[in-house]
Amino acid sequence: MSLLVVEEVSRAFSGLLAVNAVSMRIEAGELRAVIGPNGAGKTTFFNVISGFIAPSSGRITFDGEDITHLDARPRIRRGIARTFQITEIFPELTVRENLRIPVELASGLALRPWLSRADALAINRRIDELLDSIGLAGKADRLVGELSNGDQRATEIMMALALRPRLLLLDEPTAGMGDQETFDMTRLVRKLHNDHKISIILIEHDMRVVFNLADRITVLAEGTLLAEGTPAEIADNDEVQAAYLGSAA
Repeated sequence: MSLLVVEEVSRAFSGLLAVNAVSMRIEAGELRAVIGPNGAGKTTFFNVISGFIAPSSGRITFDGEDITHLDARPRIRRGIARTFQITEIFPELTVRENLRIPVELASGLALRPWLSRADALAINRRIDELLDSIGLAGKADRLVGELSNGDQRATEIMMALALRPRLLLLDEPTAGMGDQETFDMTRLVRKLHNDHKISIILIEHDMRVVFNLADRITVLAEGTLLAEGTPAEIADNDEVQAAYLGSAA
């Protein structure tokens, strides 16, 4: 059984179809890329999957459960987490404090006025694990707003991972990065995928990242599904070359 099944999902805004009858299946442990020109409907598609907006029509199931009409919060509890095109962090807090928020939430301890010694130790242990995963242990007590774009993005990704998702949605994880930061982020995504065995869907414009990471690629154009396949199949697809890869060259 596929982990995520999207069936003929559409989303319209004032009569304009941003996503038009798109279907997709994601298997457990898969790393999928979603690509397409600007305005192709990629972020809207992510918003529908993650529950930030409701589909106008179609059906979405996650681990066999119909989640079409659930909003973002219950989807997070079921194991779907995401990052955003514009990095969503708390710049006035430290890296450790940013991670503490989702760690406590995932542990069911959020907003408690006090924690037992055992709970506090478990929370700190989990935060340390996350810091080690992204190589930011040495910057744990620095304000996130002082860090580089790459470190801020890595912190946001680990905040999502702290929720212990089974499906992680990454919206343009390398946006605004130089070559070295892009390389580091690509390596981080691959490491998280390998170490945590979670399914990942990423929207990405950098074709170097896409073809280095993805098991399969979904191509959207003008809100519709243009093509789907392995990186080799997509690279050889004439329609994709005309609609996206060719125009990006």
